[in-house]
Amino acid sequence: MRYFNLIKNLSNWWLYLAIKFGVCNADPVLFRTRREILVEVPQRLLQTFKEIFMDECYMDGLELHVPDNSNIIDIGANAGFFTLFAASRFNCSKILAYEPIPSNFKQLARNRGLNADCSMECFQKAVAGHSGTVEIMFNPDDSFTTSATIFQKTHRHNKIIQVPSITLSDIFREHSIERCDLLKMDCEGAEYDIIYGCPLECLSRIDQIAMEVHGGIEPKQNIESLETYLNEQGFTTRRWPVGMLWAWKK
Repeated sequence: MRYFNLIKNLSNWWLYLAIKFGVCNADPVLFRTRREILVEVPQRLLQTFKEIFMDECYMDGLELHVPDNSNIIDIGANAGFFTLFAASRFNCSKILAYEPIPSNFKQLARNRGLNADCSMECFQKAVAGHSGTVEIMFNPDDSFTTSATIFQKTHRHNKIIQVPSITLSDIFREHSIERCDLLKMDCEGAEYDIIYGCPLECLSRIDQIAMEVHGGIEPKQNIESLETYLNEQGFTTRRWPVGMLWAWKK
């Protein structure tokens, strides 16, 4: 199925195989989707690219059809691969991408610059339970990071930085969003503050959520508690043992 998705999603799909089998050693790699969206992928992030464009990891558990002309919010956009996937899959959609880590955001901004005609906006901010600033821990020796977290972890290589933060309700207000068709979240622990702290009126305006859930140490920082909370707010849910959780309103 993943190679079917590769061919379905990319017009120069053969380039992935050339990289995989050592025929091509380009770094970064420039992929082109069937809708002429360009995706620049540093080889360091090929696995992340594969998960989104080949495994379609955020799409597998979606229940509702996501139409064209949707409002889509990408929290934890990293280098922008899901943002670009959404731009290619859901035509003419408005996509808001949030990524706080400087090295990741730099690549996100590069991908945004390659696709000037797309209705996508990128923000170097963390989405959190409050507006202002938050502390994020990550390994600065890594050229890109997929594991920056608000959870405090003891490691001699870790660095803590303060980054601007914004709430989900602020995003809705600032961008005049009446309804969010799809909320994608992969924010390494911030999902709890975001969802638990979101006003119910705002939460009720989200049609569908796809998120990766990361376990914390507090009593409600686990996928079971988060699923229960969403059920209580009227969402139907589906989850996988690997930490993926989907929620939707019928």
